[in-house]
Amino acid sequence: MATTTPKPTLYNAIWRWHFYAGLFCIPLVIWLALTGSIYLWRPQVEAWLDKPYDHLATSGPVATPEAQVAAALRAVPGATLHKYVLPQAPDSAIRVLVTSHGVDKRVYVDPRSLEVLKVATEEKRPFRMIFHLHGELLAGAVGSYIVEIAACWAVVMLLSGLYLWWPRGGAGVAGVLYPRLRRGSRIFWRDLHATTGIWVSVFALALILTGLPWAKGWGTYLGEVRALTGTARGPVDWTIGGKAPAPDPANSMADMPGMEGMGEAAAGQGMAGMRGKAAGAGMHDVPNAAASATTGDDPHEEHRDMTMPHVTLRPGDLSRVITTARTLNLAPPVLVMVPGAVGAPWSVSSDAADRPLRADAKIDGATGRILSRTDFAERHWIDRAVGYGVAGHEGALFGIANQLLGTVTAIFLIMLAVSGAVMWWRRRPIGLLGAPVRLSRPAIGAGLIAIIVALGLYMPVFGATLILVLLTEKLILRHLPKTRRWLGLAPT
Repeated sequence: MATTTPKPTLYNAIWRWHFYAGLFCIPLVIWLALTGSIYLWRPQVEAWLDKPYDHLATSGPVATPEAQVAAALRAVPGATLHKYVLPQAPDSAIRVLVTSHGVDKRVYVDPRSLEVLKVATEEKRPFRMIFHLHGELLAGAVGSYIVEIAACWAVVMLLSGLYLWWPRGGAGVAGVLYPRLRRGSRIFWRDLHATTGIWVSVFALALILTGLPWAKGWGTYLGEVRALTGTARGPVDWTIGGKAPAPDPANSMADMPGMEGMGEAAAGQGMAGMRGKAAGAGMHDVPNAAASATTGDDPHEEHRDMTMPHVTLRPGDLSRVITTARTLNLAPPVLVMVPGAVGAPWSVSSDAADRPLRADAKIDGATGRILSRTDFAERHWIDRAVGYGVAGHEGALFGIANQLLGTVTAIFLIMLAVSGAVMWWRRRPIGLLGAPVRLSRPAIGAGLIAIIVALGLYMPVFGATLILVLLTEKLILRHLPKTRRWLGLAPT
């Protein structure tokens, strides 16, 4: 009796890619789901951690902002002022961010007694650590690339899974929308994996895609595309690969009174002259860290030091700016950022977790006059789209319902990963990886090619790693027959 060779099908090929993508993604999907679900509840946890500093029992007149800052600076010798956080209640401790040797510290000051209640290093705060664990695996740019590769292949895993498990030929919804519980353990794990994937895919894809702007590769790619298309308007307010984008020197100069329209050389001379005047005036009120141009204490942002030397601030400027800032009705927390040079405007910004509520303003320290204000609705549509996505990703877009939805999505992703791992472990042959049997290569239509090209253009890291995998198989693994058999790339 003659044997027949199974006919190659697209289904079989996609099943194999689903297997390889899933096996690579499983550990990182579980890790990202765990750390991400913890991070979703940051507002409640941080409010609980800061509770001792939000209802102080001291009484008496409130000290001036300059005196509060001076107390914070005394607590960190050699530090310079970075940002002042407007208190949200009269009995709250003042949060002052100071910089010492390139390290940001948060100083909690009693606004009346000027007692320093706590000094915390920003990067060692609990949710800063979780942020780095979630987005960078505590490995900086390298970790960001690893997370991004896993996220891109998780998209492939989810899309291919939807194709594989979608009902065909009039099949019922059992095993698709709900698991069959009385068909044995093998069917149970298969159905749990399939039904979880069907229910979670849309939300999981949204979660992954809204996290890409923070990734080193995709975030840089977006910036380059915007530069080429002329759609970039000002600095972004999210980090890329764990660091905020470098400030635009031209924008910094434009903010200086009298600097509009000046060339680089003229602007540099003007800056040098201001520094000289500041030094000659002998001002000694509050030192300024002239450091960060980010919007603030958002866990997805870091300070970035500018190359300008520290300058001193004119007496009374901070008080005038704070008085004006209170009239802007910005969503809390509101950050007051010192200027990079004497005479430059102060920056006041909302650092609300719900980013569509954010706004930024420039205030003249000498007069307290509002020079400009930019609300979220005035930003470029790309920035607004990313802002909505980031807020949804962090669970801040529509309150606790957003947090619960994100948490449930993370739990389902863990179920999807665990059930996939159990299925693989139970059915893998001894001594082999256990990939689906490879049939001869099927014909691939134009539609699938278009989808792969589109994914590669939208997620360049996916495209690059896909090409690397194909080249590795063609140029290296073809010479390693034992490895090919173990990986399931050759008949056993």
